[in-house]
Amino acid sequence: MINFFVNTSYLIASTCMILAIKMLATPQTARRGNLVGIMGMFWAIVAALVSLKLDNYWLPIAVILSGAVVGVFMALRVQITALPQMIAILNGLGGLAAVFIAISEVLSKSQNDVSNIMSLIIGGITFSGSIIAFGKLNFPRWSKSISFAHQNLVNLLLSLVVLGFAFGYVLQDHVEAFYALALMAMVMGILLILPVGGADIPVIIAFLNACSGWAGVCVGLSLQSPVLIVIGTIVGTGGSFLAYTMTRALNRSLLNILIGGMAAPNSAKNADEPKIANVGSPADAAFLMENAGKIIIVPGFGMAAAHAQHALKNMADVLRNKYQVDVKFAIHPVAGRMPGHMNVLLAEANVDYGDVFELDDINGEFQDTDVAYVIGANDITNPQAKTNPNSPIYGMPILDVAKAKTVFFVKRSLGTGYSNVENPLFFASNTFMLYGDAAHITEEIVKYLEA
Repeated sequence: MINFFVNTSYLIASTCMILAIKMLATPQTARRGNLVGIMGMFWAIVAALVSLKLDNYWLPIAVILSGAVVGVFMALRVQITALPQMIAILNGLGGLAAVFIAISEVLSKSQNDVSNIMSLIIGGITFSGSIIAFGKLNFPRWSKSISFAHQNLVNLLLSLVVLGFAFGYVLQDHVEAFYALALMAMVMGILLILPVGGADIPVIIAFLNACSGWAGVCVGLSLQSPVLIVIGTIVGTGGSFLAYTMTRALNRSLLNILIGGMAAPNSAKNADEPKIANVGSPADAAFLMENAGKIIIVPGFGMAAAHAQHALKNMADVLRNKYQVDVKFAIHPVAGRMPGHMNVLLAEANVDYGDVFELDDINGEFQDTDVAYVIGANDITNPQAKTNPNSPIYGMPILDVAKAKTVFFVKRSLGTGYSNVENPLFFASNTFMLYGDAAHITEEIVKYLEA
């Protein structure tokens, strides 16, 4: 009877997780998807507790409740701009859990298990790599590529040593080798992510998310847990596909990002004569917008930093309802600091999903656009990606905002983006800089539009 309940619960949990992932694909069903996912996790926890057949359930229940309290506290306190950091930490905790389970399985079993070794290696890399990713997201000084001489060679040698210790443990069953393996896996995670530049961090978040899923699969194989295998496979394949999609958007490979990082920008531009950017005002922007036929809004991390999504939604509504302007939102696959960052923010502001378009679907429309309104999206609009073969972002697909008749670029300064590459669009004849907080600037434009 107990086995039937456990197996049925695992089936329900797996089904809920699959449905949750499906529902999370669109903002319209994402909230229900979260609830279905919570339900699936509840059934998974119940099944796991029942299958243990313990005499006293108070300790595991107390631990689970403690974790739940910490999770709720983090979710309630985290700022929307810090969501990528939270995702990085959660990925890391998933990897660390895989490490602890692998160690506990080795201590409790007389025979070793290849799946334990895999969960230890993948989990260790995920944990330490996620900590470095968190640092790059949270501390600007960490965001640049950090490397040393012959780093790729060191990584290769370390990988060979890890394989050697893994085979040594399988053949000799030395627990000491298992602990050494855990330590080296964590060192590998650090060395892999350190050279990654800040502009590539969204790809790394997806990659580490995939790693946490595959670590879960290995743990599931070790524990013979169907639900862990199913959920881990969903997370692993989803994260892998997302990382692949994002690397295509950058016109690069994951291997290039991991072993090459982002090259240092060509400093020859510093020898050029000082450039002067056209400076506009909210009144200028409002005048051109109310007389426009078509406007495309391009959000970047500046929108997240200023919490400007609600002001943008209000501006779009006023333009449509009062002036009958065609307003659309253009999203680059790697805009922001994590996959789907801009989509999440726009959904929070109740922007109609039908008004949000991906790069491939909207890029051809900029040439027929009267006004492009860009908020801090430096790298993903930088024409050097198409015109300068010496630029580190050369070959990366960008949003062709430069083709719009007029471009308003909202920024606090002329500073570069995460790639540390100057954007010549700032100095184009059809570009006007709007300096200041994105939410405040947008609210000022709305006031002029409503007057």
